[in-house]
Formats: sequence, structure tokens, C-alpha cells
Amino acid sequence: MSGNFLALAQPGVQQLSPYVPGKPVDELARELDLDPASIVKLASNENPLGASPKALAAIREALDELTRYPDGNGFALKSLLAEQCRVELNQVTLGNGSNDILELVARAYLAPGLNAVFSEHAFAVYPIATQAVGAQAKVVPAKDWGHDLPAMLAAIDANTRVVFIANPNNPTGTWFGAEALDEFLQDVPEHVLVVLDEAYIEYAEGSDLPDGLDFLAAYPNLLVSRTFSKAYGLAALRVGYGLSTPVVADVLNRVRQPFNVNSLALAAACAALKDEEYLTQSRQLNESGMQQLEAGFRELGLSWIPSKGNFICVDLGQVAAPVFQGLLREGVIVRPVANYGMPNHLRVTIGLPAENSRFLEALRKVLARG
Repeated sequence: MSGNFLALAQPGVQQLSPYVPGKPVDELARELDLDPASIVKLASNENPLGASPKALAAIREALDELTRYPDGNGFALKSLLAEQCRVELNQVTLGNGSNDILELVARAYLAPGLNAVFSEHAFAVYPIATQAVGAQAKVVPAKDWGHDLPAMLAAIDANTRVVFIANPNNPTGTWFGAEALDEFLQDVPEHVLVVLDEAYIEYAEGSDLPDGLDFLAAYPNLLVSRTFSKAYGLAALRVGYGLSTPVVADVLNRVRQPFNVNSLALAAACAALKDEEYLTQSRQLNESGMQQLEAGFRELGLSWIPSKGNFICVDLGQVAAPVFQGLLREGVIVRPVANYGMPNHLRVTIGLPAENSRFLEALRKVLARG
């Protein structure tokens, strides 16, 4: 007789659903017999520019060393990050994407009987990382689709070890300012590690978003998490990093998998970090694309959640699932967010101008059909 291996899993794991990524282009092409080249994917917050030419050149140079293990300490990349982020080398932790940093925090600081606090409508990895190690997820109701920082502070108790906050937040794109962040950090108990997830922060330079790095020196219980998957255009290579005190970084490195960032990712990230022109182009394209989509929604009579990311959530005023399916039939992939408690919204990644136009045209058709 075979065992019930679902029932044998940790209770927190039993209650989870697997993370559902955006639908791949090839999968939609197979399902609906479409030409893959005709499909527009605006579902996964990927950079529509493609990777930096300098990053691609660095990858080609690194190919001859595929037989060798990568630098397990990531010295070159950590050195560049330390210089750019104004921290010491021993404050940097590298991850297989920033998701890896979140998982390392959970493995190091959470356990049965302990809890993590995060917001409603926040990144799906927060409950996954928390419940996978048997800890309790304390989900605080959102305010205007964003983080209610005072309510999150009130949710912290003696068993709280981690608070996850995202600025900007995914999937809503909402944000909070420097004063709100500072007030929050001042009142968080010293025994609680605050993980400030800044996966989209590069898109918000010069805006009213705070830079988490400005708060590291004052708050030893703060960890800033960032990624190369979004503005730097390296999503396929999975490379991210955390910045914290040396003590926290040392703890995370104790549970970090050996060689968790591959050689091609290390080389590409180093090159991308130096390519300021590419990053500027990414920001400019995102800003103009955001304006294009907002204008399109306004013309269609739709509302949306203002966003500081490279995506925007549009409110369809009706259950979004049928519209999502209709867009798929038009060869346009966006992201339904009902699993985030937002059944009437679709999250749309900012694409190239032609891709944005194609989406708006398809949306108009689907809505007109009713």
C-alpha cells in the first residue's frame, strides 16, 4: 500500500499551492495552434529590451569555462555591488534570483512556532517561503491595494522573526515613501528582521520612493533584497542579491547552497551592472510605455492602480478570467491575479510600443465582444 505523501508533508506545505508562472509563448502556441512569432507576452514583468549587449558579450566570453564550477563566493560581482551600493563585501549575499534570498531568510530565521508578517496582495513567494519551513504566515489586510505599515507593525508579536515588505509591491505596483519607511523601521522590535524587497527599485530612480540602502547603517535588522531579473534584463539567468549587516549575511551564507549562482549569471551581472546606458534606456522605455497603457485604459473607460514597477494592474470592473482567456485567443498573454485576491484585475507588463498597442487593441476587441 502506498503512503499518502501529501498528508506526510508539513502542514504548512499541505496548505500551499504551487507557484504559477506566466504562461510561456510556446505553450500558448501549442494550445491554440498559433504562430509563436505572432504572440505578445506581457505577463512576467520581463524587460522588453532584451539583455544588455555587454552582458551577452560577457556570457560568450564565459562559455569556454562551462566545465568549471563557478566562483562560489562570487567575488567579482560582490565587489562591484559593494562599491555601487556603498557597503562592505561581507554585507553582500548572492542568490539564485532574489527569490533565493527570501528563501534563505526563511530557512535561517523561521521555524514552527514562529511567524512572518506580510501584506495582502504581496508577492506569492512570501507565504511559500514561510509555510515551507513550518512557520505561520500573518497576512495583514492591504490599504488602497498597498502595504498598511502601521497595521503590519501592530501584527508583530513575540514570535515574529521576519517582516516582508515590498517597495514597489508586486503585483499591485503600490509604494510608500521614505518617511513612512523610517517610522516603520524605528518601531520594529530589534528581534525582527525586516526584508525590504526592492526587485523593481531601478525603475523608480528619481521618484518619491526611498532607497533602502540609505537605511542600512541605521537599522541592523534591515535586509535589502534586489534582482538582475527586471531592469537589468537577466531573468533567465536567475541572479539576485541581499544587502544586510555582516552578521545577517554570515547567517544566510551558512544555509546558502554551494555555487547557487552560475558562471554565466555572474559574468552577465557584472557586465550589466556597468552598463548605465542600458539601464537608462530601460527606465525611459518603461516610463513611456506606462503612459501609453494609462492613456489606453483611460480611452477604454477603465481604472488602474498607479504603479512604480514595470507593470500595471488594470481594473476591468468584472471578473477578469474570461477577458484573460479572450486575450489568449488574440495571441496576447497577460497575468491574471485572482490568486492574489484581485479577481477583477489583470497585471500587464510594460512592453515595447508595438506590443503595448497590440495588447490595447486586443483588449478593446475582447471587451467589445462582452
